[in-house]
Amino acid sequence: MKRTRICVKSLSARKIRTSDLPVIGSLVYCESSASNHAVTEAGRYNVNVTSSCRDSLTHVFYHVGGGFICSSDGKARKFLPGAGRIYPHWWKWRATTRNMGEDGFWVVGTIGALKALAFVYDVLTYPVYLILQRPWVKKSLSAREKARVIHSDDGSITYRTNLEPGPLHVTLVRSGIDTMSKMFHFAAKLHSNKPCLGTRQILSDDDEKQPNGRIFKKTVIESCFVDPTNSLFQYTLGDYTWKTFTEAEEEAASFGRGLRVLGQEPGMNMIIFAETREEWMVAAHGCFKQNIPLVTIYATLGEDAIIHGINETEGTIVVTSHDLLPKFKNILAHTPKVRTLIYMEDQLKRTETDGYKEGVRIISFSQVIKDGKSTKIEEVPPSATDTAIIMYTSGSTGMPKGVLITHRNMIATLKAFSDSVDICPDDIFLGFLPLAHVFELLTESVCFLCGVSIGYSTPLTMIDTSSKIKKGSKGDATVLKPTILNSVPLILDRISKGIGDKVSKSSDFQKAVFRFAYDYRKMWMRRGFDTPLLNRFVFGKTRQLLGGRVRLVLAGGAPLSPDTHELIKVCLCVKLTTGYGLTETCSLATVLDRHDMSTGRVGGPTTMNDIRLVDWNDGNYRVTDKPYPRGEILIGGENVSPGYYKLPDKSSEDFFEADGKQWFKSGDIGELHPDGVIKIIDRKKDLVKLQLGEYVSLGKVETEMKTCPVVENICVYGDPTKQYTVALVVPNAVPLSEIAAKIGLTGLAFEELCVNPAVEKAVLKELAEHGNKSKLQRFEIPAAIKLCSEVWSPDMGLVTAAFKLKRKVIQDRYQHEINRMYAS
Repeated sequence: MKRTRICVKSLSARKIRTSDLPVIGSLVYCESSASNHAVTEAGRYNVNVTSSCRDSLTHVFYHVGGGFICSSDGKARKFLPGAGRIYPHWWKWRATTRNMGEDGFWVVGTIGALKALAFVYDVLTYPVYLILQRPWVKKSLSAREKARVIHSDDGSITYRTNLEPGPLHVTLVRSGIDTMSKMFHFAAKLHSNKPCLGTRQILSDDDEKQPNGRIFKKTVIESCFVDPTNSLFQYTLGDYTWKTFTEAEEEAASFGRGLRVLGQEPGMNMIIFAETREEWMVAAHGCFKQNIPLVTIYATLGEDAIIHGINETEGTIVVTSHDLLPKFKNILAHTPKVRTLIYMEDQLKRTETDGYKEGVRIISFSQVIKDGKSTKIEEVPPSATDTAIIMYTSGSTGMPKGVLITHRNMIATLKAFSDSVDICPDDIFLGFLPLAHVFELLTESVCFLCGVSIGYSTPLTMIDTSSKIKKGSKGDATVLKPTILNSVPLILDRISKGIGDKVSKSSDFQKAVFRFAYDYRKMWMRRGFDTPLLNRFVFGKTRQLLGGRVRLVLAGGAPLSPDTHELIKVCLCVKLTTGYGLTETCSLATVLDRHDMSTGRVGGPTTMNDIRLVDWNDGNYRVTDKPYPRGEILIGGENVSPGYYKLPDKSSEDFFEADGKQWFKSGDIGELHPDGVIKIIDRKKDLVKLQLGEYVSLGKVETEMKTCPVVENICVYGDPTKQYTVALVVPNAVPLSEIAAKIGLTGLAFEELCVNPAVEKAVLKELAEHGNKSKLQRFEIPAAIKLCSEVWSPDMGLVTAAFKLKRKVIQDRYQHEINRMYAS
């Protein structure tokens, strides 16, 4: 297809003569790399966005003949033969023209017809939607003040929520629910015969040969559903077997008694090292009923971290799974106090228990429950101040630290969570994030309180196209049809990129329709309206990815970019609620208000804690800053941990008591908006001061760069003696191949592309353009990159179990490449 390009490099208007335009019907596109609209439209017309302009406005002009050009903003520009002018915006821009041909006119005509139809539809239905959806109420609630100042001085400012305790919060207080054992008993009594914990039944593991010759296990899953309201289980369509709330509590009580039979005493630490599954929760609540502190260790941690956690807590019993048990053939040699291993069985395979350290007893999970049922050992109820969990952090800054979490801490989070998030008894929760992470554990505990059924899954079986789902079989989400799930920004970024990749590979017509629908829905959402027809007929297929019924996604664990936040809300038609918290604050500090329509913020303080900003002079963040107060975030309330396990010096450094509250110094930098909502803008440990005095927030740059399609993961490094940053990039294979093809490189393996200088240069250019679009400063955008062909996984030790970067480890591993980038 013939294309004609007109480049305008001056900042002033440039004459474009009609002789420059090929024929009537050609298109003149003024690109803007800072505009989402421009980037998408450029892709729609196969136009490369290569300018460095920062204007957010974009015009598309059609040469319609007769000396006129018709623009996309609805205005006709006079275009005199031989001396016509198009007045561009005052930033650099590039105009690209091409002959659209018959197909192009068909696309433009169809979209024009859709816009006309949408206009007529809007006029006719606006009064109806106005009455039914009451957008002025939504906008008013979104803009209302969420928190107020309760104390202010020269170096700090403290905020408290305006939200009142909700009905469930009040019920917990009136009922005297102050421990997790009381909470589960309360929930089981309230929701006795409702489905509580669900697990999918596996029929077989089939071997599937991959094109590269490797053998991959594929899972075939039974179609059965247990109706817990009947005395006899009856199998109908569906793929989950369920335990009722009553059955789950009885099983947890039996497991707790079974631990006592094995010699576990109240107050002695017990360790759990297993993947997310229903037995994990049963084991946890069994420990709570016997006042046994539960030590949680991420299933993806390396052996050194596992050994550290076991030895530091001096546990003699470890609960693990069939898949993880073999790790203990090495670990037991370094953990002398471990006497018993309890393994959660596999549904199909027999667990081999030979070849382990002599003298260590290995027993199945079901046998412990069976032994517990046959004994009359009484429960040992904990007090509110007793330790419920010693939860090891993911270890992003070194060896994982054990955080002490009391029953009071956990109940405080449950109260605050129930006040902030709308969860209904008929909801279904999809559990797949690590239960060793406090965010997932507390969310599932709230589900218990609200009578929500929890169906368990894994990232490898979640959707129909997951790697361990056999072709033609259904993924867990399709069968379970959940309404709520937890997620982390890494997963949401991948969903966002997946949608973008699918759209980019569609036809020009499909791209145009999607863009029209996306912009239309986004426009009305910002005005406080919903778009039920688009939700069903345009975005319905996207919603089916997760079963078609998801209404609420809870995101935490790391900063979420505003672009990803908005795309997920628009395309999945869900309420995406973000929050902010740490293991040290029992996962909760702020939650985005249920009515807040903004993106890029993490909400105001919850009903169980206050938020304080204090000056951080080294980073030039002060509470007197304009237009918003800025400073380090401190969290104070009942949800704050007493401290770190066996680390008194570190505890006294990060925790303190004041105003009758326990406080934690987060190390995160936030700014407080006038409506009492926090925005995380930096982190102390991520801030680098470059040679010329500019401050660069490495985490902020990484968050923005991760939304670039070619980036799977990225670590930005800044040398204080240099004037710019560099980056280590793990590329996404498909976009990387597309970039290589554009510069004439095809047929190369992924590893070969990663070491090719031309590809590296092209990716660097892509990142620079994306950085400009994301409004990063020039000195924040990496000036050199290294493409890393190896995937950063927890097993490699380069990222934590929560996929947070281990900067020091990454720097040590790639120091030679970092030196090379700065030398070049």
